[in-house]
Amino acid sequence: MSSSRLGIGFIGSGFNARFHIRSWVGVRDADVRGVWSPSREHAEDAATLARALRVGDAKAFASIEEMVAAPEIDCIWLCGPNHMRIENMEAIVHAVTSGKGKLIGIACEKPLARNVAEAKRMLELVEQSGLLHGYLENQVFTPAIQRGRALIWGRGAATTGRPYLARAAEEHSGPHMPWFWQGELQGGGVLNDMMCHSVEVARYMLTEPGKPRASIRPIAVSAQIASLKWSRPEYVELLKEMMGSGVDYRNKPSEDFARATVNYVDEQGHPLIVEATTSWSFVGAGLRLSMELLGPEYSMSINTLDSGLKLFFSRNVKGAAGEDLVEKQNAEQGLMPVVADEAADYGYEGENRYFVDCFLEGKQPEENFYDGLEVSELLMTAYMSAEQGRVIDFRPDDLEAFVPAVARGAWKP
Repeated sequence: MSSSRLGIGFIGSGFNARFHIRSWVGVRDADVRGVWSPSREHAEDAATLARALRVGDAKAFASIEEMVAAPEIDCIWLCGPNHMRIENMEAIVHAVTSGKGKLIGIACEKPLARNVAEAKRMLELVEQSGLLHGYLENQVFTPAIQRGRALIWGRGAATTGRPYLARAAEEHSGPHMPWFWQGELQGGGVLNDMMCHSVEVARYMLTEPGKPRASIRPIAVSAQIASLKWSRPEYVELLKEMMGSGVDYRNKPSEDFARATVNYVDEQGHPLIVEATTSWSFVGAGLRLSMELLGPEYSMSINTLDSGLKLFFSRNVKGAAGEDLVEKQNAEQGLMPVVADEAADYGYEGENRYFVDCFLEGKQPEENFYDGLEVSELLMTAYMSAEQGRVIDFRPDDLEAFVPAVARGAWKP
């Protein structure tokens, strides 16, 4: 490895991996050098994208072991599907511990795993490897969150007291690929898929800059899940048409709406609250991320659909459906917001710059697999609360053995 530059290998070649690759135009000191995917064709396409963007002389590899062993690969970005997470991680660690490669670090996409037992296995594996590790939670690194948090804590909290309430929501009309919709593969529904973002970015906003995660402590979780749209008969059939017969919401639905409240206390015992909401049943212009932070004499709010750029197309403007205006786009006519640089605005550029810098410096990132484990613990406690219809004290004793009914194909809304 050059002391001033990293070679990055991607596991996965889908929507998320391509978002990361596009973000690399804003990342210094690292190049995308490899892609592995179960589909050789998809891996070749992703590598071609990297070369076209001039973010690295990337090539498709025939196996994870081959990519880890390649001398130009210093770090791995793990972006494959949730149900392949453990298998992919075991392949990386086996290659490293058997002397086939000399990696520095691994960064894993959210969620770390489908449940707590799998998250602990991920942590066990990375510790066995001796690698530095990062947890890819992009919303923590959005420019609006980074700037707003710094100003709130530097001005408002410094003079009138810490913030006490954080709200975060992620809402859109549904995922791109069939496995997201299948609870047994994905690990649940929208709660596992998207609330991992919301609980972590809200926790981050409530944590004083410079202090560790443990400076605020979760003490209780309450949650609710529902299937509001996609288990309706007409939408069951539509979902099958879009995603294939393996996605059967008549017999094996997943939740398309979830809300949770996480109660925290700070070091002085003051109460803090996180409110998180996620939805696959939201119909608007496209993906909507919203966050709020409130304190004694101040507040902060973010809504990604309140973009600086808006376009209007009359009914005479016709064209193919796409996502050229905003992620999970639902319309091509009328007054539409445009997120001009999604890779930057959603935090992909910021997180990738951060993890590259940490790995180059040989420094353990602050956002790492331990954070991913606690996120999984909070999500599973939320599922437990929703199933039992009560507030659950955190951390319940039987959490490691818990698998949500949705993930077992046994949930009946």
